[in-house]
Amino acid sequence: MNKEEISTVISFMESIGYRFLQPQLIYNALCHSSYAHEQNQRGRKDVESNERLEFLGDAAIDLLIAEYLYTNLPDASEGIMAKVKAAVASEEALAQIARDINLGQYLFLGHGEEVTGGRDRDSILADTLEAVAAAIYIDGGMSSLKRCLLSYFAKYAHQVVEGKIVFDYKTFLQEITQDRFKQLPEYVVVDEQGPSHMKRFTVELRLNRKVIAVGEGFSIKEAEKNAAKKAIEKLKGEQNQ
Repeated sequence: MNKEEISTVISFMESIGYRFLQPQLIYNALCHSSYAHEQNQRGRKDVESNERLEFLGDAAIDLLIAEYLYTNLPDASEGIMAKVKAAVASEEALAQIARDINLGQYLFLGHGEEVTGGRDRDSILADTLEAVAAAIYIDGGMSSLKRCLLSYFAKYAHQVVEGKIVFDYKTFLQEITQDRFKQLPEYVVVDEQGPSHMKRFTVELRLNRKVIAVGEGFSIKEAEKNAAKKAIEKLKGEQNQ
């Protein structure tokens, strides 16, 4: 790590209140693949992307949430716990928790991701949070992971149970349309612009062949999610009229 990278890593450790015994772990967790690629192209061999850590972090977060729900929702059925866990472990929820801890400001990004708003992109924030969770888990075990992140997951778990927040917009919209209209929404990609590494997609969300919302994003998945969110807001507004 160079001096700037070391400074960023130290600042992040201070922000989450955890001092790593193996600082290289959290450095790797903060390195997006675009940054690692650029640095490797410059001849640096010590920069590894966070993709392997993401893999472990996904499982660690699932266990963290599952244990919390099992312990703190004793009357909840398996189905309810599975639904809450899916919501709180969704990309949208992980990205929100990443924002709660200001993770975006500590990311190491390649130039292309930097200039296209990567620091606030749900997919990058969610993946990095998974990598951070894995780094904490490897360095300090589940007890350290609980101390650093459990309170955020617990807060959103209770909000999901109480119906105060929605994270999985596509699933929630599907439940609304099945209940109210007895049909499923259809997502249609109607436009894509930009070079291959920075494409922007436009998706129409249709119900009974009628366009009820349009979403945009740097991936089809992101565009569909944004369209679903708009559709939910529209349908709720119509219901309240």
